[in-house]
Amino acid sequence: MKIDLEKCKGCGFCEEVCPLGVITIDDRKVVIHEGCVDCKSCMKVCPHDVLTPAPAEEGAKCMSCPIMCTIPEGSRGACMRYSNKGGEIIREGRLHTYEEIEGLLRTGHDDGSIGRPLITGIGSGTTYPDFRPSPFIVSGVRDGIDVVTVVTEAPLSYSGVKLKIDTDLYLGEESRKVYVRRKGKRHVGHLCTEEYGSKILSLGGVNILTSKDGMFAAKVLFEFLKGKEIKLEVENGSTLELTLGQPPKVNGKSEEHMRVGCGSAVSGLFAPYMAKAADEVIVLDGHITGLFSEHPSGKYLKKTRSAVTIKGRKSTDGRYFLDKGAGWGGTDVQEPLDVIKEIDAEKRVEGMTLLITETTGRKAVFYRMRDGRFMEEPLTEEASAFLETLRDSCEASRVSAVFAAGVGGSARAGVTKNPIKLTRAVHAGKVAISIGGAKPFIFPGGGINFLVDVEEIKQGSIYLSPTPSFVIPVEYTMSLETFKDIGGHIDAMRPVEEVVKSKGEKEQ
Repeated sequence: MKIDLEKCKGCGFCEEVCPLGVITIDDRKVVIHEGCVDCKSCMKVCPHDVLTPAPAEEGAKCMSCPIMCTIPEGSRGACMRYSNKGGEIIREGRLHTYEEIEGLLRTGHDDGSIGRPLITGIGSGTTYPDFRPSPFIVSGVRDGIDVVTVVTEAPLSYSGVKLKIDTDLYLGEESRKVYVRRKGKRHVGHLCTEEYGSKILSLGGVNILTSKDGMFAAKVLFEFLKGKEIKLEVENGSTLELTLGQPPKVNGKSEEHMRVGCGSAVSGLFAPYMAKAADEVIVLDGHITGLFSEHPSGKYLKKTRSAVTIKGRKSTDGRYFLDKGAGWGGTDVQEPLDVIKEIDAEKRVEGMTLLITETTGRKAVFYRMRDGRFMEEPLTEEASAFLETLRDSCEASRVSAVFAAGVGGSARAGVTKNPIKLTRAVHAGKVAISIGGAKPFIFPGGGINFLVDVEEIKQGSIYLSPTPSFVIPVEYTMSLETFKDIGGHIDAMRPVEEVVKSKGEKEQ
């Protein structure tokens, strides 16, 4: 790359996105060190046109994706998969068999001849342009049936991650943007919705990856996929510190447990305990807040209707919708007694008890009415028993993720000369797709859009190309008969034993 130092302001955006870490900012000016492969990541984000392409003086050109890095001897390309050894571009690492990654799988695979790939795409490399056969097309026999698996590492720009964050805490309004703030503030996704005690974030996706913030968003997502902690901000909402498989941190506090259910569900699940805990129990929750003496569970146990009525829009008896916010249980209630709308003077009884809790039991307070007012008191034995049961029923909070992408585009060309036949065969159940050996959910309808559990994919087998796109291992498994029917690349087919053996010998 050529550098015009007169234009450089030292903003450091180029340093932030460089996939190889060979750029630094020294004395507020950009410096490119040895190992640059001319991937042009820096040029794409520079706001001052400091960097322009320049023919590399030495190095071998990698032809495995549109970036076409010029890799110096002994260095790696921008995606960190290929290196220059003696002037030859080599895919580092090795091909993985299905048996090597089987222990990572939670869901397993269906029995049957095509339920499992013969090999995985991990370490297989990529062929480019797309119409060329995939790197490995292997054949074998399973259950007496001739089976074919086609594997590749596919660069997918139509891709992103859906994060499930186990928390009832308020993160922000739905559809609000999600940012990462480093050398600049970058739009990386948005807050989607709530799913049964969890919040869902959508990060990446084609519209963000192709935006001006795309390179930055891709890098943040890549860090997350590698198991690193990322820090995010929800527009007009919370700050988040998220690590795959770990408890989330919301506004700096670790969320240890997720709720059992909404306030109504708690009333249904623990009614016998709640009936003894207090004369009235209010379960504050951002979904449904429960008022136990009015709830059907309380009525069933012949609980006397208390003098308390609460704020919020009534759904049905004992079930209320409160405004969401940073208060108790993800509602806007900051002080627990503020949830009370009124107390019926005629039904009010001196000594009446009231328990207000969140659905996790994390925060709870016990009151007794004295001189017409609720006064806080220590928990009774019965109230403690209910809260202990409630807390023990909560599951550990964690951050989970599914990778969302599609292989219904150009990736199909490595399998067949008739891509639409492959798509139809997938939806007909004649071709099984797997991602690094993991079984994805395939959406119905057109294309081959899928979701796959990130934690079922061997860590380190997803890469980032600065197009930007994520490079993931993909396997297509089918009978030999189907492979022929869809116009598969028969001439590129090799026995699986030969491929596995050759890769093993290469390792030695």
